[in-house]
Amino acid sequence: MSQTVDRALSILPLLAEGPADLGRVADRLGVHKSTALRLLRTLHRHGLVHRQSDQRYRLGARLFALAQEAMESLDVREIAHPHLLRLNEQCGHTVHLAVHEDDEVLYIDKVDSRYPVRMYSRIGKPVAITVVAVAKLLLADLPEAERRAVAQRLDYPMYTSHSTPNAAAFLKELATVREQGWAADLGGHEESINCVAAPIRGADGRVAAAMSVSAPNVVVTADELLALLPLVRRTANAISDEFSGRNPVKDPV
Repeated sequence: MSQTVDRALSILPLLAEGPADLGRVADRLGVHKSTALRLLRTLHRHGLVHRQSDQRYRLGARLFALAQEAMESLDVREIAHPHLLRLNEQCGHTVHLAVHEDDEVLYIDKVDSRYPVRMYSRIGKPVAITVVAVAKLLLADLPEAERRAVAQRLDYPMYTSHSTPNAAAFLKELATVREQGWAADLGGHEESINCVAAPIRGADGRVAAAMSVSAPNVVVTADELLALLPLVRRTANAISDEFSGRNPVKDPV
């Protein structure tokens, strides 16, 4: 039974390359055509493959519907939270998780610092979108036309002398963030708070969320916080792998 399932599932990545006839499927699996046909018919009954008028097979609509349903049911917060806890245990600083929704960037998870000085950010509260590191990552991933449109309609309050002053400066910074793959806020929102952030990507490679480590400069300097960037990026990559299905959590043996 396990061999049959394995063979059937092996057909799907083959058809992802493009339509294939019965002979090609049989050759790829190393089985007789009658065996390949039986597997294809089973997949066809479940809507996972479709037989074209030229007798070739392609991926079926049901497969795409299942993939979409699976993506919509994924909860990035649930997946990320254990990773955020571990990062907090390693560095001791405040860890945030944020997403982009309806022209706002919102914190959806937070693990507080173990130090006496705490940040007043709250889950569900929009961030200062023009200066906060997670916002820069989420907006930098937008298509260029959308990125420019968003930048033009934002206000640019000068929270500190390090805040982003206008749309041109913001777009320039987003281009840098997009190229380097990480972002920082060094006193842009509050003079005394620094932050480094890394992206969490979905199966399509797009940035689905962003996570960050923040700390006041009375606890660590900006340079000391930036030194944590490799750890932050490794954590974000681990969340990305699990969220996208590239490295799913294994069932216990």
